[in-house]
Amino acid sequence: MSKTSRKTKQLPSENRRNVGSIIRKLHFHEIGQNLWRYIRGDFLLYIGIVVFRVIGQEEAVTGTFSFQYQRALNIEEGRYLVYCVTEGEKQILKITLNEILIFSAFIVAALFSLQFLLMWLGYFHEDRKLRRILRPLDQLAIRADELSRMSFTEDKYQVLEDAITQIQPENARSLSFGDSDLAGVEAAMNNLLRRMQETYRQQARFVNDASHELRTPIAVIQGYANMLDRWGKDDPKILQESITAIQHESEHMNHLVEQLLFLARGDSGRTELHPEPVNLGEMMQEIYEESFMIDEKHVYRYTKGEDNIVIPADPGLLKQAVRILIDNAAKYTDEGNEILLSFGRTGPDSVYIQIEDTGIGMGETDVKQMFERFYRSDAVRSYDGTGLGLSIAKWIVDKHKGHFEILSRPGLGSRIRILLQA
Repeated sequence: MSKTSRKTKQLPSENRRNVGSIIRKLHFHEIGQNLWRYIRGDFLLYIGIVVFRVIGQEEAVTGTFSFQYQRALNIEEGRYLVYCVTEGEKQILKITLNEILIFSAFIVAALFSLQFLLMWLGYFHEDRKLRRILRPLDQLAIRADELSRMSFTEDKYQVLEDAITQIQPENARSLSFGDSDLAGVEAAMNNLLRRMQETYRQQARFVNDASHELRTPIAVIQGYANMLDRWGKDDPKILQESITAIQHESEHMNHLVEQLLFLARGDSGRTELHPEPVNLGEMMQEIYEESFMIDEKHVYRYTKGEDNIVIPADPGLLKQAVRILIDNAAKYTDEGNEILLSFGRTGPDSVYIQIEDTGIGMGETDVKQMFERFYRSDAVRSYDGTGLGLSIAKWIVDKHKGHFEILSRPGLGSRIRILLQA
C-alpha cells in the first residue's frame, strides 16, 4: 500500500477530531450559558424562599405584615443572624435565620443538582444532533484534505487537458477518466457538462423556434411583394389586398421581434425591475377601463377588492403581465361573452390578481406547458399569436417572486391567478 493511500485512510479520523473540537466548543458555550442561567435563577429563588418563610412567620405571630413596624438584621454571638421586628421600643418578633438559610440552601442545592443532571443527560442528545448537523462539514473537510494530498502527475494533468479540449456542448457523452484519483473531478465536470448541454439545447430550441416564427411573415411579405411586382401595379384589387396583408404581417413580425428582444434582455439580465408602492385597486381599475374601451366585443366585469392594498412592484411590468392575460382571455373567448377581473388578499402577507374567462379552456397537458416559449396547443393554432406572451408574463411574475394558480377546463374557460407578496 502506498503512502498516499495510507494517509487517505487516516483522514476520516483526523477530520472527526477536528469536527469534534468544534462540537466541544459549542457544548462548552451552551453549558456555560445554561450554568449562568441556572445560577442566576436559583439565587433569585433562594432569596425568594428566605423572604417568603420570614414573612410567613411574621404574619403567624403578628397576624399581618405591616410596613409600620421597624425591622433589622443583627448578628448575635458572632454566628447567629437574627431578624428583629419592633414597634417603637417594643420588640414584637425575633427570628434566628440560620436554620431558614440552611433549609433554603438545601432546597436550592437539590434543584441545582437536578438541573445539572438534566443538562448532562441532554448533553448526549445535543452531541448526536450537532454531529448530524456538522456531518456535511466533516465530509467536506475530508474531501478537501483528500484533494490537497492528492499527488497529480504529469499524466493526470494530460488526461484532464485532453478531456476538456474534447468537450462539445452538443455532445451528450459523459466524461470518464478511468482514474480513481480523478473521480471527484470527473463527477464535478460531468455535472457542469450536463448543465452546459441543457443550456445549449434551450438556446438551440429558442433560435429554431424564433426562426420558424419569423419565416412565415417574411414568406408572406415576399409573396405579396412578388405578386405586386407582376400584376399589382395595374390592378387596384391586388394592390389593396397586398398592402393589407403586408401591413398585417409587418405588425405581427414587429410584435414578435419586440417579444423576442424582451426575453433576450431578460435572460441576459438587462431588464431591471424598478419597484415602487403600487395600489392594486387603482391599477386594476385603470386596466378595466382600458379593456372595455379597447375591446368592445366582450363584456368586462370588474370586482373591486379591499381598498388600499399596496404592494412593492414595478408598475409597468406588472401591468404588462396582467394585460397579456386579458389579451389571451379576449382572444380565446367568443364575442359577447364575459371576462372577469378581480383582486384581493389570500392572507395577511399575500395578494392575488385574477383573470377569468368563458373561452375554449385548456387541458391538463396544455396547462403544464402553457408558459413554455413558442408553445401553442393544437386547439389554438388557428388563432393569431406568437406563443411568447405567457412566457413574458411568467418572467415578470417570477421576478416579482410570485407564482401562478391556474384552473382550466376545455370548453368551460380558464381562471388564472397571479399571487404576489404584499
